[in-house]
Amino acid sequence: MKQVFIIGVGLIGGSFALDIKKQNPECVVYGIDKSEAHLDKAKTLGIIDKKATYEDLSTADVVIVAIPVDATLEVLPKVLDLVSDETVVFDAGSTKEDICLKVKNHPKRRNFLAAHPIAGTEFSGPDAAIHNLYNNKTNIICEVEETAFKLQEKALKLFADLGMRIRYMNPKAHDKHIAYVSHLSHISSFMLGKTVIEKEKNERDIFDMAGSGFASTVRLAKSSPAMWTPIFKQNKANVIETLEEYIDNLKHFKKLMLEDNFEAVFKEMETTNHIKDILNGIE
Repeated sequence: MKQVFIIGVGLIGGSFALDIKKQNPECVVYGIDKSEAHLDKAKTLGIIDKKATYEDLSTADVVIVAIPVDATLEVLPKVLDLVSDETVVFDAGSTKEDICLKVKNHPKRRNFLAAHPIAGTEFSGPDAAIHNLYNNKTNIICEVEETAFKLQEKALKLFADLGMRIRYMNPKAHDKHIAYVSHLSHISSFMLGKTVIEKEKNERDIFDMAGSGFASTVRLAKSSPAMWTPIFKQNKANVIETLEEYIDNLKHFKKLMLEDNFEAVFKEMETTNHIKDILNGIE
């Protein structure tokens, strides 16, 4: 693995670049990004070694597509058109079904591995890239059987070197499950932040009274709208389903409080405490 190309040099792509360079000091990491400022910053920070263009992809051993999922739909077929037969291309998008369908009949479908590393922070851009972002994190791989075996091996070794756990899932199931454990939590965080901002017009009061519980709950509201709007659009049906269930639970909780049924409120929370066992071991 001597030539690695990162398309999108922000948090996800940049963090891949940092650890690949650490694991493979001899490799050269190239950056492609629509923002020249991002490329300059990534080069200054040592995230990438050189800037590149799509026309350079014929020399790539590995191409990592780490851009918003709507852009991935447009860019991925173009990338596959340009790479050699020995190049493995994988994405890191939070939706999988539309992306897999987009390249289903592409002549170089065998070069593509559909992946979703369950890792990230609320920050974006090259400055957000960090070492060890993927260590001990789960990476969901979809339609692995559609990728050439020797290219699977190349990608799986890269993931293993970065300390990732692998789960295999079909794209439809991935999008449904991720709507519950990721997409819904982002919407909840955004809307909680919106509710508090609208109610407490004096932002100084919010800052003074906000404890660690509030800060951790709204942390995801700092995430990039440019990344998350396309995710909600691509996974619309599943996200709406999760929202309907979430809203039903909120309405039920409200009803219990209106009825002064705090014994039931206690039981609701006590039952939900089981989440501690489910999440045990997740960093």
